Amino acid sequence: MSKQERSPTNPAEEQRAIGKPVGYFELILQNANFRWLWSGQIVSLLGDWFNLIASAILIAELTDSGLALGVLFTIRMLAPFVVAPVAGIFADRYNRKHLLIITDLVRAVVVLGFLFVQDADDIWLLYTLTILLFGVSGFFSPARSAILPDITSPQELGTANTLGAASWSVMLAVGAAIGGLTTGLFGSQTAFVIDGFTFAISAGLLLKIRLPSSSSTAGGTSGGARVTALRYMLQHPDILIIAMHKAAISLLMSTGLQVVLVEISNTYFVIGVGGALSLGMIYCINGIGSGIGPILARHWSGDRDKPLRISIILGYLIAVIGIAIMAPLYNFGYVLLGGLVRSIGGGIVWVFSTQLLLQSAPNEIRGRIFGTEFALFTLLGGASSLIIGILLDQFQIRMILWGMAALNLIPALLWGLWYRHYNPTGEK
Repeated sequence: MSKQERSPTNPAEEQRAIGKPVGYFELILQNANFRWLWSGQIVSLLGDWFNLIASAILIAELTDSGLALGVLFTIRMLAPFVVAPVAGIFADRYNRKHLLIITDLVRAVVVLGFLFVQDADDIWLLYTLTILLFGVSGFFSPARSAILPDITSPQELGTANTLGAASWSVMLAVGAAIGGLTTGLFGSQTAFVIDGFTFAISAGLLLKIRLPSSSSTAGGTSGGARVTALRYMLQHPDILIIAMHKAAISLLMSTGLQVVLVEISNTYFVIGVGGALSLGMIYCINGIGSGIGPILARHWSGDRDKPLRISIILGYLIAVIGIAIMAPLYNFGYVLLGGLVRSIGGGIVWVFSTQLLLQSAPNEIRGRIFGTEFALFTLLGGASSLIIGILLDQFQIRMILWGMAALNLIPALLWGLWYRHYNPTGEK
């Protein structure tokens, strides 16, 4: 049986095979393929946060409706959900590098359509363009996750995963801060133009990647490639449960909370036009937290299975504390502090659950597993943002935040029970 056709090996054997992880700077300096992928990610993410803040502030200014804002975040999540199953198949069947480049180029064109949104009557156009933009993005995310083991060694994989997630967080901090400043000073149109340029630059950087010939696709017509992701995950319940973590993050501590943060910035602590600067600062501090959380926790966990699983439980509990700090809305400083703590916990859960999947999922179906994970993430995120948008028109923000803090205890408890039941490494 070939390496790509096998089921996941014993995790204890995998840990011994991986060896000592390489350092972050060592990875960037020595692995040119990862360096180009990482560089493209940084540039593209910068524009993503410009787009998010510009769209959210534009909706808030033109409609003054919590529901309208919730709809924006809902379609940002549901558009990728619709294409995610097909996107996973594409990531397994076609050249993953080419998929990344094509999606970047298409998004560079689509995002310029936002320039035509001028008043409340054009909100339908903003929604339509958001559907197109994030529908195309639904092909990007599974391909990017699936390509990572193709361009890294086992010793580099955990470092690459953590560095990629930390870069997402740093660009959240930098992009949100600059995006909030740009939107607050120059308006949403400027932010949309910058977003379009970042996609084009990212595509140019990704062209530099040189995939090994055996990794251009996942193997196409092999017997394992015909297995559906859902069937495989049902046969391997640990992988299914790991893949549910991002869905839990999206439902309980991320996507719906973003809607709340926009409302807090636009109503309670207004800095800049429509609260653009205050929203940028909130996203900035959240990005810092989600970046440093996994890096600090990885000093203890490494890429070892048992510490990764324990850290996920702690991540949920840290997030609960963070949301609880935010909930009273005492002042803007408490909102920033709570956001920092929450994002530290959420970052740990996100990065470590991804690492467990990267170490467990076989190559020929890896794209579909990440596609399914992304579909669950976007589906529950869309539901969360819509529900929160409706609740914002009915209840106080403080009550909503306290409810979110309490609900995050549920996945912590369920994962803890699964951890006690399922011990793949045989460690005591």
